[in-house]
Amino acid sequence: MKQKVLLLVLLLAGMVCQAQNQIDKQGRRQGHWLKTDKQGAKVYEGDFVDGLETGTFTYYYPDGTVRIKNVYTVPGRICQHEVYDSEGHMLAKGTFNQKNRDGLWEFFSKSGKKVKQTNYKMGVRHGQQVIFTSNGDTAEVSNWSDNHRHGRWWKRIGEKGYITATYVHGGIEGKLVEYGEDGQLVREGEYVNGDRHGHFRYYENGKKVVDEIWRTGIMRDRTVRLMVPEEMYVSIYDIYYMAPQGKSKTIVYLHDGTKLVDLEEAERLYAHVGDGRFTLANKEARIMVATDLIVGTTRDSEGREVLSLDPKPDFDVFPDEDCMKMLHSLKLQQQTIDAGGSFDFE
Repeated sequence: MKQKVLLLVLLLAGMVCQAQNQIDKQGRRQGHWLKTDKQGAKVYEGDFVDGLETGTFTYYYPDGTVRIKNVYTVPGRICQHEVYDSEGHMLAKGTFNQKNRDGLWEFFSKSGKKVKQTNYKMGVRHGQQVIFTSNGDTAEVSNWSDNHRHGRWWKRIGEKGYITATYVHGGIEGKLVEYGEDGQLVREGEYVNGDRHGHFRYYENGKKVVDEIWRTGIMRDRTVRLMVPEEMYVSIYDIYYMAPQGKSKTIVYLHDGTKLVDLEEAERLYAHVGDGRFTLANKEARIMVATDLIVGTTRDSEGREVLSLDPKPDFDVFPDEDCMKMLHSLKLQQQTIDAGGSFDFE
């Protein structure tokens, strides 16, 4: 009796195998298909009609957990696509059209919160894209055309601040503005064909502190606010040296020999002038010098290295180790251009 039951089971199993993974005379897959790996774990299963996927196709992780689910609305061409992680959390869903993302796609975190939604047109981003914060607020909104940003762009900065601009075929065109947490303007500037062009201004507490002038992506000038004590703006190219005076003042030496006392701490002014033109010669003394005024180094009567500067300020600048490394690097660069260089090190 047991032998008859076993035979019946084997016959039924054989009939099931014959009923799936069928190929017709034209070599097209037909009916239900089940693919397994070498260990016998399911890879995918679904139905074919004349070689085209139809209905629901399911792909699996080795442990049998669903990895991908495709529900075909047009056999072999258009399907609703869902992606899951190994723990069963949905990560993404959207429509495939001839293996191209098409229409609205949504992406999720493991906790189930939506992190992004993007519109596609046959495989390229086209339309609006929205990115969300971890608490569900909008973090960024951008518009796309043929995989390039095109249209209004908005991005959250912190809790209440934001930056916004308009893109044209991938480059910013026109005005960019940024507002801080307090609602006050932080920066604003103009773009032409994706390059900064015209004025670019920076603000603190509603007051302009930096005003740059750009021409087709190249900065031509940068003026910074000084409080001496009245407000005035000075080009960084007119500033030669800067040094702290106490904790809340900064001595600013100009190209014509004028010495100004800025009623703000040195660190704030140094941040405004930037590091493109200046070198922090001594971190401890916080002395800043225009790099192109450094001729080399000499030694004082006590044998200490002193920067050779042209024009020479009314104080000595003792370079620290980092400054010396920078000078040696500049010397090597100069020697590559002109044998002998222009620096004089003792």
